[in-house]
Amino acid sequence: MLRTHTCNDLWSTSIWEEVTLSGWVSNRRDHWGIIFIDLRDRYGLTQVVFDPKDNVNAHTLADSFRSEYVIQATWTVRARPEWQANPNMNTGEIEVIINKETIILAQSKTPPFELDSHKALANEEVRYKHRYIDLRRAEALDNVKFRSKFLHFTRSWFIEKDYLDVQTPIFTASSPEWARDFLIPSRVNPGKFYALPQAPQQYKQLLMVGWIDKYFQIAPCFRDEDPRADRHACEFYQLDCEMSFVEQDDIFSVVEDYLRDAISNLSDKTVLNDKFQSMTFDEAMETYGSDKPDLRYDMRLIDVADIFSRSTNGIFSWIASDTEKNRVKAIKVENGDNMFSKTQMKNFEKYVRQFWAQGLGYFQMQEEWLKWPLNKFFSEEDLTEIVERTELAVWDVVFFGAADTETVCNYMWKFRCHLAELINEQVENFIDPNVLAFSWITDFPMFEVNEITWKVDFGHNPFSMPKWWLAAFEEEDLLKVSSVQYDLACNWFELLSGSIRNHDIKALVAAFEKVGRTEDEVKKKFGAMYEAFQYWAPPHGGFGMWIDRFMMILKDEDNIREIYAFPKSWKAQDLMMNAPTEIDEEQLRELHIEVVKEDEE
Repeated sequence: MLRTHTCNDLWSTSIWEEVTLSGWVSNRRDHWGIIFIDLRDRYGLTQVVFDPKDNVNAHTLADSFRSEYVIQATWTVRARPEWQANPNMNTGEIEVIINKETIILAQSKTPPFELDSHKALANEEVRYKHRYIDLRRAEALDNVKFRSKFLHFTRSWFIEKDYLDVQTPIFTASSPEWARDFLIPSRVNPGKFYALPQAPQQYKQLLMVGWIDKYFQIAPCFRDEDPRADRHACEFYQLDCEMSFVEQDDIFSVVEDYLRDAISNLSDKTVLNDKFQSMTFDEAMETYGSDKPDLRYDMRLIDVADIFSRSTNGIFSWIASDTEKNRVKAIKVENGDNMFSKTQMKNFEKYVRQFWAQGLGYFQMQEEWLKWPLNKFFSEEDLTEIVERTELAVWDVVFFGAADTETVCNYMWKFRCHLAELINEQVENFIDPNVLAFSWITDFPMFEVNEITWKVDFGHNPFSMPKWWLAAFEEEDLLKVSSVQYDLACNWFELLSGSIRNHDIKALVAAFEKVGRTEDEVKKKFGAMYEAFQYWAPPHGGFGMWIDRFMMILKDEDNIREIYAFPKSWKAQDLMMNAPTEIDEEQLRELHIEVVKEDEE
């Protein structure tokens, strides 16, 4: 065995004990003839001393070492002088001195970027191309170790509670669910394709029919979506869970218990007010403009449409008069008059215009009264009502936007987030990174208008149960039908999504018929579920949790890619393995595929 000790277990080694240690040369320092080398491995750093007093060949040996060389040596452990102890190293109270032979096990080229944590972080594309070197950085390695610990904890937690860990297939059938599928051609079935699962949705529901009443899985999921800071390209991992004979509150209880235990065991973060809040989808949109609100700060959207409808300004009164379609939303910023510069105040309107806003108004509450050029369009009574409803105090600022409901909620939500980031630069921990603010969002719309076809389609999971069961489909306006579907928001991220499932075949067919799909199409696209539900499916429900995103939050990472051992780049490429890549003609012929270039179309 080449190595008998690691940097992690040297601290427990007896002083003056002889040890054999192997690792990578991290750096080299020459102090008045004595050379110090930091030896690095997965477990940390150990200081190695090359002193001519201890070995006449010390300089010759040390001079042969370069950064990232792999070496092995037999040395003697000794205590550092008290004033030289390094509390930042797990071996900071000891060092090893050269005693016997030292061997270079492997020589290294000069790394393409600095690994020293005190140096600037290298470009992401360079790091990901050489990820095997990047993983030598303490921060990158710590994320890999944390992920291992997280997954072990999660599996142990559910297994201890009698959930069965069931692996579902990777090669499956394509079905119209969330995003684009990744397709795999079948060599033995020419012209046919497998699809990589976007989630194990149908499989986990079929497990409920098969008496596996408590299922979980750390499931790989594959969706052809554009990557972003909180969404990894190509694949991601989901804590998938399904249970029979449960209601919504039962599932909430399981999730909350798991999260509380995970947070207390894996991080130093705390849950806001030690509480999981709850609001309906409509309440979330009206109050925060988003179904994933960040509740670590207030700044709610306050409806003032009834006041603006009485304005003598024709545009205000016209928009505010139709509360079925339109909204006028206000956001109060405490002490905003002293917080934002005149330039910032002018640029706020430019900021919201990029999200289809027509403008942005504001009041400044000063000692004498409201300051705003448009005061003249409101009576004193209406201005007083604005002050009271928004609870304005001296030096507060209130911004407002007006438009159709979807547009104004969207841009005022983004403006709320933008304001919070600016305030956080001036007010320490205004957005507290050590606090997790959870909120259940319930009663999602069952249907929505598809932005491409402009036809009514499923809003999310087509297998969700509608509220009021079959009676829900008697509603003439399908956009008013709610489902027993829920999300869990955390610090403005969607952390989890799930529902009580539509387990009745008649209700399932009725739901698909409402979006223009026949029973025959249901049989064709979801044949296994259609057939299985004929044999009675128990009432069931579950969730899928974005565990990569949860780990990103717990580790205070701004980019989800840093949570993976081998991430895809922001262009959805594996730069290290050079994927995706072109396939040679012989393989394509074997798969009965012809690649058509864009200029040939």
